[in-house]
Amino acid sequence: MTRLEFNRVLCALLLAGCSLAQAADRAVVVIGHASVRKLDQAALQRIFTGKTIELDGVRVQPINAAPGTPVRQRFLSQYLQTDEDQYVGYWTVRRYVGKGTPPPEVKQAAEMIELVGKTPGAIGYIDEADLQPGLNVLLRK
Repeated sequence: MTRLEFNRVLCALLLAGCSLAQAADRAVVVIGHASVRKLDQAALQRIFTGKTIELDGVRVQPINAAPGTPVRQRFLSQYLQTDEDQYVGYWTVRRYVGKGTPPPEVKQAAEMIELVGKTPGAIGYIDEADLQPGLNVLLRK
């Protein structure tokens, strides 16, 4: 490998590291259907753990990002104080004892935004970079 090739590879790795660090610093924004009011973190935790299914007479439907995605990892850490393994384990037990099923999952922010926008009571989350005007922001961290 020539010195020039080495420098190019090094620059590419440094840039990739910077973008990963920047992504980790971005906020996770909780969005909801127009029928859902602002939330506090405790209410959000109850919703995403299946302990609350209704707010102000509106049935809520939490929606998760796909497992392993950076936004889901940050959401679980920042809002639910858990990680992927603990969250999946929690829902495995709840499903086994007949206390509910985990929230449905979407692969991309565009899917999350569309599903939340058209589903009454829906609550999801996106990276702040995907935030669009007109979305009902319930919580931002």
